[in-house]
Amino acid sequence: MKFELLQTDSGARLGRLTLNHSVAETPVFMPIGTCASVKAMSQEELREMDFRIILGNTYHLYLRPGTDVLEAAGGIHPFMSWDRSVLTDSGGFQVFSLAEIRKITEEGVMFRSYVDGSWHRFTPENVMDIQRRIGSDIVMSFDECIPYPSTYGYALSSTLRTHRWAQRSRAAHDPSQAFFGIVQGSTYPDLREYSAKFMTDLDTDGIAIGGVSVGEGPELMMKALDWSMPHIAEDKPRYLMGVGTPEDVIEAVMRGVDMFDCVLPTRLGRNGSMYTSRGRINIRNNRFVKDFGPIDPECDCPVCRRYSAAYIRHLCKCEEILAARLATYHNIYFYGRLMQRIREAIRRGRFLAFREEFYAKYRAGKERDL
Repeated sequence: MKFELLQTDSGARLGRLTLNHSVAETPVFMPIGTCASVKAMSQEELREMDFRIILGNTYHLYLRPGTDVLEAAGGIHPFMSWDRSVLTDSGGFQVFSLAEIRKITEEGVMFRSYVDGSWHRFTPENVMDIQRRIGSDIVMSFDECIPYPSTYGYALSSTLRTHRWAQRSRAAHDPSQAFFGIVQGSTYPDLREYSAKFMTDLDTDGIAIGGVSVGEGPELMMKALDWSMPHIAEDKPRYLMGVGTPEDVIEAVMRGVDMFDCVLPTRLGRNGSMYTSRGRINIRNNRFVKDFGPIDPECDCPVCRRYSAAYIRHLCKCEEILAARLATYHNIYFYGRLMQRIREAIRRGRFLAFREEFYAKYRAGKERDL
């Protein structure tokens, strides 16, 4: 992996990330393909929108189809017919979400499969081996995602365990894959600073900020960034895991974040919630019954060019599969276009002006229909 910092503007960074299967300009948004598929989207459509990296989930891919299948296929790229880059997470967040059916020890985590109830173990070493067999371009260190709220004592012991696991992960990872460490520390400033310094000293290829968007709210999320970012090396890509709304992305870019992923554009799309230049809307609402214009007049995606808001609402109300397809396509396109506009604003030295212009429109209609 090679990361080049090309330009900065008011804290925002324009960069170039060269990976085994693609070159991506940053800041970059990575659609989530949990089970080797971005829900409701085809790989051809993702290429049309020029996404260079998608995210796969180690936990889910390990359970289905299994690493034997992926390895026999030659890795995730030929398996899913995707010739661009893939980042796999460590499975730490999924294990965190299985609080009732897992046990954490110094060695790793024992957890029960949601598929068939069988017991499995994740350790830093076998998680690196799983990601090697998946064949992703970027692999993540095995970590423990700290719940919110958490006591200082638990946050400290968990952060230290994540650091020890990071050392074991780094020693076990395949050097042909880019390796990212994960900053933890919950909502405690000293732990965030300590963890950021530790991951920088570990000399990873990139650094992720984890343990956010777990219920702490946007204000504490941004504080976690403020406590972490000054202590992360500038020559490494910074990845904010699982974030977020368009506003979260813009605020994090202003704090120097380079990489993002989030389920919101696909998850909300499947439920009839769509992002527009004037805020997020619920297409199911009655005001769209006879709205024969596009979802967003300022969007040039194929959905907005061809289909009316009234038609998409009709599809949603009838629970047609096409509704999820069109809404998801539009939302993913919206995020891709947002990142393009952010990069261009940084390139032109007007990121703060873009931020204000975006908010002036987006917040004007932010609460409509929700």
